Formats: sequence, structure tokens, C-alpha cells
Amino acid sequence: MRSPHTHAALACSAALLLATLTTACGSEAHADTSEPTAPRGVTAQASSATSAHVMWKAATDDTAVTGYDVYRQGEKVKSVSASRVMIDIDGLTASTAYTFTVRARDAAGNLSAPSAAASVTTPAPTPADHGPPTRPGAPRGKADGSRAATLTWGGSTDDVGVTAYDIYQEGSRIHSVPGTQTTARLTGLRPGTIYTFTVRARDAADTSSPDSASLDLTTASAPGAPASTAPTDLRITNRADGKEHTVELDWKQPATGGRIPAYQLYMNGRLTTTIVWGGEPPAGRAHYELTVDDPRGTRYAMKLRAKLPDGKWGDFSAARTVVLGD
Repeated sequence: MRSPHTHAALACSAALLLATLTTACGSEAHADTSEPTAPRGVTAQASSATSAHVMWKAATDDTAVTGYDVYRQGEKVKSVSASRVMIDIDGLTASTAYTFTVRARDAAGNLSAPSAAASVTTPAPTPADHGPPTRPGAPRGKADGSRAATLTWGGSTDDVGVTAYDIYQEGSRIHSVPGTQTTARLTGLRPGTIYTFTVRARDAADTSSPDSASLDLTTASAPGAPASTAPTDLRITNRADGKEHTVELDWKQPATGGRIPAYQLYMNGRLTTTIVWGGEPPAGRAHYELTVDDPRGTRYAMKLRAKLPDGKWGDFSAARTVVLGD
């Protein structure tokens, strides 16, 4: 004979099983079956005789867009995350017409309808184009609120012709415009953030110019956000010491309400070292040296952030580029 406790346990198990089945059925009823909206504003431009740059405006979804698929002549050629609204398509044929469309994707795998098609024709190859374009003129610009910025720069020249200008943020290409255009609007930025932009010109042989001078822009802070804790006025020089190079950094420390015990130094986007002062932390400007054994001509994008008195890491400084031997 089963005890009353056994009957109670069986009743509870049955109730739990019924609840599980009910929940599972209910979850199916609420499955995400809605597709995202089709991306708008798709454009395509020839970056060279064998590549094109495709851009679009972000799509929307009832839950969230998780990525985009890019199609060439109806065949998928690239997939990117939801944070990307542009892509370079390589491996094209010179003097050839192409059409590109984009579809948005959500976490449930729903695909949007294809965007309107964007057409582009790659230029003829220019095998005689051996020299890179000249360095673009120093960029100027302003932050447009908290999430966008507008840049302008002086045009470059090339022995054949400039086909594109590429905008870089800390060494990563984030935007391209045709070679006839010397202005760009950048979107998708973060509030209260220091950005360092440079511009390179590119020709039909896919040869890039040297970097332009850098431009630092700070987007507006979000309402109620605390003051920036970024180091400022970062200066970097280098000198050769035999087969090695000594890189010297000098910067103005942020006002944090106390002494700063340490800094993190990032090179090319990766944490390289934590600078810890051997004695009393310096006041005012700070100075640090490091030795590297990379060859002459190696390029670094460097930035810092401070360890705040409460133990958290602060905002990043603007990035500075240094080329060994320059």
C-alpha cells in the first residue's frame, strides 16, 4: 500500500509534467516567426578593378536583428554581424557589371525580403599604375551628437587616378567613399567616446597612400553620464637603439579625485602591458618607455586607460599611431 506521501509525490510529478508540456506548447505559440524589415539605402561602389564596397542602412525586427547576408547576382557571398552595415567584396572581375542585395537575419533564422538592388561596374585594370596616391590632406570634422560624426579632408593625387578614400579608426577601416568625394558621414558611434580617425586614398591597383594626419573627435555624452576619465594629449616618439627601438609615451593624466596607481597600454587593439609605478604615482603629466625589437617601418596604434581610485578602469585616450624609424 502506498503511503499518503507517495500519492502526494505522484500527484506533484504529474502536475510538474503537465506544466512542462503546457509551457513547451506555449513557447511554440510564441516562437519568433516575424521576419526583419528589408535593409534600405543599399549602395555599391567600385573600390578597385577587382573589389566593391557595399553599404546599407540598418534593418529592424520585433526581437532583434542578428546579422546581414550580402548577395551578388542573387548568390550569397558574405555574412556579417548586426553591428556591421558595410562590407568589402573582393575577387571581382575588371570591367564587369554587378548587382548586390542585402537581407537581414534574426536569432530565429528569419530572413527579410531582399533589399533593392545596387548596381556597380568595376573599372578597367590599370597595370601601369605603380605608384601610390599622395597623402590626403589633414581631416577636419565634428561630432554630430552622440552617435555620428562628419569628416572632410584634402584630396589626393595619383598617376592614374584615386578610386576611393578609406576612413580608419585606430587602424581598422570602417568606411569608404568614392575617389571623387572628400567628405563622409560616420554613424553607429558610441556616446561619450574619443575616436581617432585617419584617411587613406586608394587607386585602381588597390595601392593605398600613407595615412593622413589623425583627427580626434569626442561624441556627446549620454544624459547623466559621468565626466570622461580618459588621459589626454598623448604624445609618442621613438628612437633606434641598435637593432631595437625605444618608444616613449607622454600624456596628461585625467582628473579622478585621487592619484592613479596604474595604466593599461594597448597596442593595435590588444592589451600589451600594465604600467605600475614603482613608488609614488606621478602628478601632472606621466611618462613611460618601452623597448620593442620589431623592424623599422612597423606601425603601432597605441592608447591608454587609467586605473581609477575606486579600482575600475577608466575611459581610453585617443589613439596615436607611431611608425618605428619615423
